[in-house]
Amino acid sequence: MASTFMQQFTRKSKKVAKRSTKKYIEEALYRNLLKEGSEENNVRQKLNEFLKSHKSAYKWEVDHSLKILRQRKLFGPALKLSEIMTKRGMNKTVSDQAIHLDLIAKDRGIASAEAYFINLPETSKNHLTYGALMNCYCKALMIDKAEALMDKMKELNLSLTSMPYNSLMTLYANSGQPEKVPAIIQEMKASDIMPDSYTYNVWMRALAADNDITGVERVVDEMKRDGRVSGDWTTYSNLASIYVDAGLFDKAEKALKELEKKNARRDLSAYQFLISLYGRTGNLLEVYRVWRSLRLAFPKTANISYLNMIQVLVNLNDLPGAEKCFREWESGHPSYDIRIANVLIGAYAKQGLLKKAEELQERARRSGAKANAKTWEIFLEYYLKNGEIKSAVDCVQNAISTVRGDGSKWMPSSTVVKELMKHFEQKKDVDGAEGCVEILKKAEDRLGVDVFESLLRTYAAAGRTSPIMSRRIKMENVELSEEGKKLLDGISVE
Repeated sequence: MASTFMQQFTRKSKKVAKRSTKKYIEEALYRNLLKEGSEENNVRQKLNEFLKSHKSAYKWEVDHSLKILRQRKLFGPALKLSEIMTKRGMNKTVSDQAIHLDLIAKDRGIASAEAYFINLPETSKNHLTYGALMNCYCKALMIDKAEALMDKMKELNLSLTSMPYNSLMTLYANSGQPEKVPAIIQEMKASDIMPDSYTYNVWMRALAADNDITGVERVVDEMKRDGRVSGDWTTYSNLASIYVDAGLFDKAEKALKELEKKNARRDLSAYQFLISLYGRTGNLLEVYRVWRSLRLAFPKTANISYLNMIQVLVNLNDLPGAEKCFREWESGHPSYDIRIANVLIGAYAKQGLLKKAEELQERARRSGAKANAKTWEIFLEYYLKNGEIKSAVDCVQNAISTVRGDGSKWMPSSTVVKELMKHFEQKKDVDGAEGCVEILKKAEDRLGVDVFESLLRTYAAAGRTSPIMSRRIKMENVELSEEGKKLLDGISVE
């Protein structure tokens, strides 16, 4: 009888595993969405293809896909997937609604998340959705709203866990008020709310921000004595990072050894933290040792691991090692990742090896990896440093014309813009300044008073006038300083 049941169960499982090509997509949803890479435009395109196909996906894999998209910060596509599946009749649990609220906040802003929360049925307004809204306030550094919502949650006697307290402590730490964290810890203890690993980590960080390393060590000792929370690898990664920041490299390396002991499950992130932190202690031998361990644990080593390793080697001035690691990645990964090439391009540019940087960029291009905004930023920095302004302006133009992965426009920093405009002032180069302004306006409609006052100074230095400048400044809605107004009067000659 039991045997017959197991046979039937196995047959049903196989049917589920095989997927009906008529109703369901042929492969896991998240694999389908990330087939062309994790650039947001590519993911949006694959999502639209899935939605137009009218094929279905199981709820568990929609949930799993949403988790992966959130991890990769692809909040727009995740929100669209969540909304469409709801319209198609997929029921949302309160946990799903909390995740949806978080996605709305990240993609459309806090006001939209608040509206979603208000419109939730009262049965869905529990510690999960309140906690999600609380986390949104904390991420946005909205102290008053976060504190008021925490008071409301207590007033409603919601079954609070460590999560909202962790969010509030993180808010205080990130807003320059780490001294408020110990009081939250005491409140948790008084309310018998069990801390988790994150609680101890944020507490340690808060004490480290006040340079209280002894206090940090007391927290670790308390965690060990308490016994309810076993410090995982993230605890020792946090501790090692604090020691590194304090210049206590010997203690940092002891913490890293503890981290390795805690990484029994061979977590990829743990290996990457080990490599980064050993790199920050300057211990190149340990960097290579952990890299070998990572490669053994993950024979199909991910791009992100190579990116991390090459960056660490570059930071340690081991350029030959970085080049060797890059060649190893290049030979085993037919799909080129411009981020990895950028690390080496940046290293070459900083050492003045422009030809090598240009050759690598061209090799990446031939392999199908177009230069992104970061690539052009690297060359921009080199050209500015070497006074090659025409080439620097070309880099700005190229970077602006390169749409970011999230669809947004790139814009040079105010420092770069100021340096470029100052050059044209000094050279009395009106045409160069006007060309630069025209390029900048492709990325941002309103350039601000500093750019236009610099332009006016360039006109004045060159002895040039413009009968349309007054009208132009008015159309740009720029509020000039008194000095700027005087310059404008002198330039605006009919």
